[in-house]
Amino acid sequence: MSGLLAQKRKALIPYVTAGFPFADITPALMHGMVIGGADVIELGVPFSDPSADGPVIQKAGDRALAFGIGLVQVLAMVREFRLQDDKTPVVLMGYANPVEAYDFKRGADAFVRDAAAAGIDGILIVDYPPEECVDFAAKLRAHHMDLIFLLAPTSTPERMAQVARVASGYVYYVSLKGVTGSGALDIDAVEAMLPRIREHVSVPVGVGFGIRDAATAKAISRVADAVVIGSKIIQLTTSSRASRWCLSCVSSWPISAARWTHNCA
Repeated sequence: MSGLLAQKRKALIPYVTAGFPFADITPALMHGMVIGGADVIELGVPFSDPSADGPVIQKAGDRALAFGIGLVQVLAMVREFRLQDDKTPVVLMGYANPVEAYDFKRGADAFVRDAAAAGIDGILIVDYPPEECVDFAAKLRAHHMDLIFLLAPTSTPERMAQVARVASGYVYYVSLKGVTGSGALDIDAVEAMLPRIREHVSVPVGVGFGIRDAATAKAISRVADAVVIGSKIIQLTTSSRASRWCLSCVSSWPISAARWTHNCA
């Protein structure tokens, strides 16, 4: 993302749940997001108890789990994506339980090893607190991967400082109190919060939760380094009845957001 900032461009970061809406469509959806203007892809790892996700992404995760999609399958999807695209950064977003279970079955640090081998660039574990992640962050950096953290409207200066000590790549500012897709975004509140975050955090700051159209993306991109769009894309793929329509939605809708985010410096 630092390269984009040097070009005075903002990053577009779309999110999709791995294995949704069809078990085998994810690599193609990822390529579609790149066509649509994605600079970074956030790939959600399905989990049965996603505490930060709203109903839209929860339902997507439930369907993916019903298809048998777990962390092993997600890494395989990334490997398939990398056969054609070795440049677009991919960030896994998920929860501690699948990671811990993966290492329990395969040995210590198996997740870090296998994620790096698959071509992952960053990891965001929603329920990993920064004060307990110093060793994990070092292991990821040793494999050329970033550890990304969430910050929220309720984050204290102390919490921001803790995140700053271990975060790399970017931090993800959750613009709403609540879960993904839970309400309307207060742009003025976001604009007021970002300078406070930047007092502590030197890496780029992306903003997500509540970004549902190009106009909102444009407004956020004026103050943030990156715009993260998740629930809206899941909604589009949910309403699409066939694979080709899913691909069309994912590759075309972000373009309108990308036109704004890439040029707002």
